[in-house]
Amino acid sequence: MHVDGAMYRHNEKQLSFEEFFLPFGGHLRGDNRWIKLSEQIPWELVEEMYVSKLQTDFGAPAHSARMAFGSLLIKERLGLSDVETVAQITENPYLQYFIGLKMFQKEAPFDSSQMVHFRKRFSAEAIDRINEAIAVGKIREKLNESDTPPNSSCSSQKGEPEQPKEPTKNLGKLLVDATCTPADVAYPTDLNLLNKAREKAEKIIDVLHGARTDGAPKPRTYRRKARKRYLAVARSKRPGRKKVRKAIGQQLRYLHRDLGHIATLANHVSLSELPPRLYRDLLVISEVYRQQQAMYKTKVHRTDDRIISISQPHIRPIKRGKVIADTEFGAKVTISLVDGYAFTERISWDSFNEGVDLIENIEKYKERFAVYPESVHVDKIYRNRENRKYCRTHGIRLTGPPLGRPRKATPENRTELEAAQRQARQDELDRIPVEGKFGQGKRRFGLGRIMAKLADTSATVIALNILVMNLEKLLKAALSSLLFVLWLCAVTPAYDAVQQFLSLVHRRLIIRRHLELVRGVVPIARYRPLTSTGIVNC
Repeated sequence: MHVDGAMYRHNEKQLSFEEFFLPFGGHLRGDNRWIKLSEQIPWELVEEMYVSKLQTDFGAPAHSARMAFGSLLIKERLGLSDVETVAQITENPYLQYFIGLKMFQKEAPFDSSQMVHFRKRFSAEAIDRINEAIAVGKIREKLNESDTPPNSSCSSQKGEPEQPKEPTKNLGKLLVDATCTPADVAYPTDLNLLNKAREKAEKIIDVLHGARTDGAPKPRTYRRKARKRYLAVARSKRPGRKKVRKAIGQQLRYLHRDLGHIATLANHVSLSELPPRLYRDLLVISEVYRQQQAMYKTKVHRTDDRIISISQPHIRPIKRGKVIADTEFGAKVTISLVDGYAFTERISWDSFNEGVDLIENIEKYKERFAVYPESVHVDKIYRNRENRKYCRTHGIRLTGPPLGRPRKATPENRTELEAAQRQARQDELDRIPVEGKFGQGKRRFGLGRIMAKLADTSATVIALNILVMNLEKLLKAALSSLLFVLWLCAVTPAYDAVQQFLSLVHRRLIIRRHLELVRGVVPIARYRPLTSTGIVNC
């Protein structure tokens, strides 16, 4: 997509950290984590993804791709709000270098409200492409190392016929699992949801009536009575079922009256008088009323595409069956883990059976690494007959017990069963990292509570957290290598000094032994010459 040069200024060549200008003197340190992190990101691909979302015909010039993407990474890595992210960038020269500035500046590089636009310009699919560009190459290198035989570097002699290439074998371990990323919403109840819908409807009535010019009286909404009856139940510690059902019926009738008034006002005033947000709320509360009225009449507590939040109508209840929370409210996410690197496979606001996606996940593994995995480590829901058949066809070992009754132990198969038990135990241990990755994302990073309010930006935040976890792994490896190099630099001079000292002492000992032999202090029978290493021959 072509973007006019007046609308966007492409990133110039990034300065090295030594060239970053500090007005108070000095230079940036090359071993800083943000400088190391900036070396792991493909900024050219980031800019390609960023430019494709920009407008071409109007608007102010956009901020650089590095500034936008770097700010999002800083926010998710440090767990900050939009306002605090801008404040940290303003105060920290390393963060300013990370977002592409050429010199330290005291003013904020952009307003915190720009963070919303940054999230909109990077879709979840774009983040996934950047994530794959970072992680796939690292994993392929390791898979190739594990597949290379020890004598593969030796060149064949002339005249020998070339050996036929063996078919590519399966390599690596694929770990797949799903989790729910809770959204930032209050725990929903039917009564609270209806009360908020009624309050929104009353606000819409106020706006539409204010736009009338015929002087007609304002419709009665009974908002004070409705509020009082709602609080009488909401403030009760343990209201009974009959009391709650009665309160829900009351709120449904109040909401039905308000929606009728809105329909009447719409005959006199255009709904275009409503702000876009209120018009969207009108559509949402109309659907909320339909769902709640249907559940109230049939005396059930479930319905398809159930809305649990007026401000975030895309959120659905996800039944997880966990001890802490039987039902969670947010997006359901499937990730795959290969050699510690995570990939986002699916993000859905509706509940789904993750077992039906396993074949697609394996095919994505084949597309990324050009081989099928040697083993797939999953839990029980993935071990259906279709997935088992697919894995057998492609020579993939699907972990878990086989279908049917367990085999009876006999003296003949005892060794085989014990080996199978050890393998099953090892498979369960190998699957632990994917659970640990979920824990890392929810405790250390932002997957424990998604603060974004829109469906698209929430998906972007989820994909960003997966990317940040991979960058954290790369950063840890880079810093470990740097510390090892620094340790070698510190140890090598001391080691050389010790070797020089031992060499000098060795020469003095040889001279002393020869003098003692000449003077007759040491008998010839007891004389044992020193070796070149300074150890006496026995």
